[in-house]
Amino acid sequence: MKIGIVCYPTFGGSGVVATELGMALADKGHEVHFITYNQPVRLDFISHHLHFHQVLLEEYPLFQYQPYELALSSKMVEVVEKYELEVLHVHYAIPHAYAAYMAKQMLKEKGLSVKVVTTLHGTDITLVGSHPTYKTAVEFSINNSDVVTSVSNDLKKTTNRLFNIKKDIKVIYNFIDVDKYDKAHQQKCNRIAIAKPHERILTHISNFRPVKRVDDVIKIFYKVHKDIPSKLLMIGEGPDRAKAENLVNRLKISDDVLFLGNSSEVTKVLCYTDIFLLPSQTESFGLAALEAMAAKTAVISTNTGGLPEVNIQGVTGYLSDLGDVEDMAKNAISILKDDETLETFKQNAREHTKRFSLENILPVYEEIYKSCYKSEVE
Repeated sequence: MKIGIVCYPTFGGSGVVATELGMALADKGHEVHFITYNQPVRLDFISHHLHFHQVLLEEYPLFQYQPYELALSSKMVEVVEKYELEVLHVHYAIPHAYAAYMAKQMLKEKGLSVKVVTTLHGTDITLVGSHPTYKTAVEFSINNSDVVTSVSNDLKKTTNRLFNIKKDIKVIYNFIDVDKYDKAHQQKCNRIAIAKPHERILTHISNFRPVKRVDDVIKIFYKVHKDIPSKLLMIGEGPDRAKAENLVNRLKISDDVLFLGNSSEVTKVLCYTDIFLLPSQTESFGLAALEAMAAKTAVISTNTGGLPEVNIQGVTGYLSDLGDVEDMAKNAISILKDDETLETFKQNAREHTKRFSLENILPVYEEIYKSCYKSEVE
């Protein structure tokens, strides 16, 4: 098939999933075209099956903010028309689903047809889409997509609660390439570069937005650190990084906390890690936790959103109530207390990720694309 993928080209979960999906589809022989304002960060090659089309914004003094939706819709029309795309798969409702609807209408005027698959990822629904300014447009865009998917059952329930949705939302979990993490472990894991042999390593990866509660990450580590010699790796950039660094300095643990910024070597970082911390206010799925688990890392997280669908209580890690730093620290210490317990959780985490493997999820998306046309024939 000829498939267009529209996403945010950033380190966020929706962009990562969209990029990995596109590359996997190209590996299967599909022709895949990414349409976005920058090359996605995980798009590490271009081939005859894989293409990138940049959405350019012209500077115009009338606009305080450039109208990205208009430029994106126009680019979609151009790419669909030139390359005869059959499906536009848009990730994140705002502004992609709305732009795809407009593109579809413009193509209809030209006598052309394209199907639109919209995947909901989380904050596009829970934080942004439900805002009165956007709600009507988001609801309209979802209802006028040919197929709608969400990354967890929890997000599906939330979407149906917040909006008047007339479409059936299909749940397709996020996925990972498990083999990639196996290869990382087969290579020499130079753990000694980060910590001493007797020290444990805890890691947090996010975009450092308030919803990720990075202060809680620091507070959890502070309590663990008092009981167990350990290091904390903080991966990512965002508005709350400076706040987190200030807290680290106030707690006098700066020698044992490393802020590493954005990284394209997540698999290598997770190779070092014993416990992954994710005390988020909400997670529609928790892709970062799943990636950690694939790298044989136990997870300490909140029990919000889709996280209980990923992190299994007492098996792959532990779930705690939002803001319960004391409980999360206690649970982390219980895992880290001895090598045997830690190894059991690590193996459980790795085993659990098999249900989210690329080989299991990719055929589901392929069937979704085909279903757009099956329904038309029927």
